[in-house]
Amino acid sequence: MRLEGRETAGQPRVTLLPTPNGSGLSQEFESHWPEIPERSPCVAGVIPVIYYSVLLGLGLPVSLLTAVALGRLATRTRKPSYYYLLALTASDIIIQVVIVFAGFLLQGALLARQVPQVVVRIANILEFAANHASVWIAILLTVDRYTALCHPLHHRAASSPGRTRRAIAAVLSAALLTGIPFYWWLDVWRDADSPSTLDEVLKWAHCLTVYFIPCGVFLVTNSAIIHRLRRRGQSGLQARVGKSTAILLGITTLFTLLWAPRVFVMLYHMYVAPVHRDWRVHLALDVANMVAMLNTAVNFGLYCFVSKTFRATVRQVIHDAYLPCTLATQPEGMAAKPVIEPPGLPKGAEV
Repeated sequence: MRLEGRETAGQPRVTLLPTPNGSGLSQEFESHWPEIPERSPCVAGVIPVIYYSVLLGLGLPVSLLTAVALGRLATRTRKPSYYYLLALTASDIIIQVVIVFAGFLLQGALLARQVPQVVVRIANILEFAANHASVWIAILLTVDRYTALCHPLHHRAASSPGRTRRAIAAVLSAALLTGIPFYWWLDVWRDADSPSTLDEVLKWAHCLTVYFIPCGVFLVTNSAIIHRLRRRGQSGLQARVGKSTAILLGITTLFTLLWAPRVFVMLYHMYVAPVHRDWRVHLALDVANMVAMLNTAVNFGLYCFVSKTFRATVRQVIHDAYLPCTLATQPEGMAAKPVIEPPGLPKGAEV
């Protein structure tokens, strides 16, 4: 939708409204209408900037701490689930850097979207690739837990750290490749044109690949897992939900709930009211994006709530990082007591 005509003395600038099918002007719409603001106002103000700054300032260190703790657990136990959770955390870190920092804060707030179009389009590839990687690694974790519970013999025979790493590498490569078509993604904040056929295809591909198809996989596999656990309980066997299964159910549920508003607003923007013309859709998209990005920082709390092993590993990581700082601040001549003493020495003896 573009402004037509020139502004003359004593005559306000006007715009021509398109017909409902967008093919031209009918008799009903041939008259000039009063000017409609070209951009909808940002009702949220500085709230998104403050929100993303806090999310990045707290979420990024927490994600790095989560990655270190999961890396230790993966090396120690060599379980596929820890490798998948580590890859999922790495994808969340990339999302926080590329989308939250470079996209929302740097490009949107600091530079006011005055960025060359080529840079914006290249950033689109990285943003969508990071989103695809995060969601599809969650699918790998879901399939792994389903196989472990419903087909345990096959899981024990097929699972190995090498195969898990190859699966993760394949997903990351596929995510990067599928991010390339989004180079032509239409920026809803910048472009005032109605979505083209290519843009509708890209938006539907985005909704399908990062939400509808993954949520379908989550629903089917999680239902099968819950049904399997109920059958175990009915047959008199132990039906306790394991920590990995509880983490899986939490991750998939949080993702489904937190990403639903963004997908709904995206489709509403395409077919009902565009962002740049309706301040309510503008506000809804701002809120939906903030809620969706919260998904990158909540997994740490979920892991701590479910897994005692993860909490202990996090405490050990913090202790290992704090100990060198403590030793460095001690005055010279003060000897530090060793953490482990050889057996057989008297209590209080030092090496």
